[in-house]
Amino acid sequence: MENNQVNPAKVIVTDVELGYVHALQVFKGESDEAKYSVVLLIPKTNTDLVKQIKRAIKAAHEAGQKEKWGGKGPDIGSCKHPLRDGDKERADDEVFKGCYFITASAKTRPGVIDIYGRDLTEPGREEEVYSGMKANVSVTFYPFSNSGNKGIACGLNNIQKIADGPRRGGRVSAAADFADYIKKPEEGQQESGNGGDDDWDI
Repeated sequence: MENNQVNPAKVIVTDVELGYVHALQVFKGESDEAKYSVVLLIPKTNTDLVKQIKRAIKAAHEAGQKEKWGGKGPDIGSCKHPLRDGDKERADDEVFKGCYFITASAKTRPGVIDIYGRDLTEPGREEEVYSGMKANVSVTFYPFSNSGNKGIACGLNNIQKIADGPRRGGRVSAAADFADYIKKPEEGQQESGNGGDDDWDI
């Protein structure tokens, strides 16, 4: 039987910049296990989106109290959760200025598509997925209990790239690196092929 019940802890975070993008290959931090992950940069001025995220975190907290923590978990005010203040926790990084941020992760690779629904995980399209791009992101907040620590984490479901943005992390595209050297074929001129000998009569 198909389950059509809406999960109140799931939310589509719309039109945000992504940082520390590890959506195509797993990444292992200093202490965490290897996972796919992204950081969502959420402008504080987008109050409607912030409220939507807080409602989803609250729903995950309520589920934790009922199903995971036996009513003995922290209250919502003191509960560890993934919505963090960039101005306070990343004050030395201009990218986080004026933003909240969320780290979303998953053990399985998320789906990644563009605005037309085309798969960006296909070979040859890796360069289109990078830190700094704009995206809509499907996430699910969930309660955890680990070695006595209780809180809310953020699971990464799927990503839809909606626009390009400034590439973060110091890496630029090949087209940008060689912009002054790229030549466009003249009208009527064919683009170069393999550069080999066209005589195959052997």
